[in-house]
This record gives sequence, structure tokens and C-alpha cells, in this order.
Amino acid sequence: MTQDRILPGILLMLAFCTLAPLLDAASKLATATIPVGQITAARFLVQGALMVPVALMMGLSWHAPGRVLWLIVLRALFLIVSTYGFVAAVQVMAIADALAIVFVEPFILLILGHLIFGDHIGPRRIIASVIGFVGCLLVIQPSLAAFGLVALFPLMTAFSFAAYMLVTRAIAGDVHPVIQQLHTSVAGAAMCLPAMILFNGSGLPTLDPVMPQGWAWLWLFGVGFWAAVSHMCMTFALKYAPASTLAPIHYLEIVTAVAVGYAIFGDFPNALTWVGIAIIVASGLYVIWRERITAGKVTSELPEAV
Repeated sequence: MTQDRILPGILLMLAFCTLAPLLDAASKLATATIPVGQITAARFLVQGALMVPVALMMGLSWHAPGRVLWLIVLRALFLIVSTYGFVAAVQVMAIADALAIVFVEPFILLILGHLIFGDHIGPRRIIASVIGFVGCLLVIQPSLAAFGLVALFPLMTAFSFAAYMLVTRAIAGDVHPVIQQLHTSVAGAAMCLPAMILFNGSGLPTLDPVMPQGWAWLWLFGVGFWAAVSHMCMTFALKYAPASTLAPIHYLEIVTAVAVGYAIFGDFPNALTWVGIAIIVASGLYVIWRERITAGKVTSELPEAV
């Protein structure tokens, strides 16, 4: 890829890192009066409604091969679990703390990629992953003491989002990324709406829907809007620049999450959390670096084209 194509990719990834915490902030604001399950459903409803005109303006075919439709449904299911877990976490935790725990996802993805696709993992990346999980425990420990088992919800998000990424990898060559998002939103909404009807009047605090009042409408719209905009930025960033270039930039989301959390909620990570964040980020960057080195070695061993 030429430099003039990589630069837009980097700028779009920076935009994602700036906008994604606004999705988290809207979710946290909504949890004051809206159940977690209803916020999760709102993400898919609003995001799907916003993706329709985007797909129409781009003139994309909405067709998806029948053999990948069930994978799209599975992708939506993993994203529902991922969203629910994170929203449930930020209801009581600082956004940066929850996000730091979720950032163990690359290590989980590394292991699942080995188990499912047979991807090679060297001992150095295994050690880096273990160290990254230790950093995760440093972030979880004070939150676990303060909030109880809800501090483990970001780990649920990390595992489900890793599974979501693996499914995305499996269908990447069959469906355009924008159509993937559209179909995933529709499938997610189709699963969430019946659940809302089923749990209506159940009295379960996280699932029994309520009628939004006042600003809550804006927060619910913001959840879907910022999800759509931020993920579109990431989608097109990957179109212009390789994932190996963009992956290290993703860790800047921690910085913007801290800034957004402090500006809106007055939350600021404590010293132990900062140590955990530093360990997670350093381990993640090392894993990315080792993957680039390994990829370079594989490329150099390929026979030259004639």
C-alpha cells in the first residue's frame, strides 16, 4: 500500500479511538434510568436504521450468500453479549477501567485463533499473553472488591468480542464490511426485540424495558449513532491501511476513554489500575510486534514470483 493510502487509514483509526468512548459514555449515561438489555437493543435498532442509507448511498448489494447467513446471526449474538457485558460493567465502573479489562481481547483472539484456525503461537507471545492477563487482574482486583462480580463483565465482553472477530474473519471475503454491519444490526435487533417483549413486566432490573424520559432518548440514540460512526471509521481504516499498522493505534482508545470518563463522570484510574493498564498495553504492543516479525519471516521465505 502506498503512503498516501495508509495516512487516511491512520487518521480514520484515530477517529475511531476518539469516537468509540462516546458510545461508552452514552451507554453509561443511559444506565441511570434505562435497563442494560434495553440499551443493548437500542444499539442495534439505531445502528441498523443508520446503516440502511449508508448502504443505499454506496450502491452496495444487500445480498449475503446463504452459507454465511447463519454466521452473521452468530456474529450478531456475540456482539449482543459483548455489548450487554460492557454496558452492565460501565453502569458501576469507570469507562477506562472496564475498557482496560476488555483490552485482553487480542490475547484471547490469539489463543482462539490457534485452537480454531491452527494459527502458530510462539512461546514469546504466550508469555506476553500471560503477562497481559496479570495486568488485567491488577485492574479487576480493586473493582472486584468495590463492585463485586460485575467487575468480571468486561472479561465476558473480551471473550465474546474475540469470538465476534473470529466470525468476522471467517466471512470477510464473502460480504462487504458495510453490509456485514447492516445485516449484523438487523439480526441483533431481531433477537433483542422479542427478548424485550418477553421480559416486559418481568421485574428483572436489567431486562424489563421502561419508557425513556427526557434526555434518556438522546442517550439511547447516541449509543447507536456513535456505534455506527465509530465502527464505520474502523471499517474504512482497514480498507486503507493494514491491520498490523492500525492495531498499535487502537490502544490510544484508553487515553480518550480516560479523558471522556474524567470530563463527564469525574472518573480517573487509581495507581494500581494505571499499572495494570500499562502492563496490558505493553504486552499487547509486544504481541503485535511479534506478529509483524513472524509475518515478515513467512513472507521472506515465500518463493519469488516469476
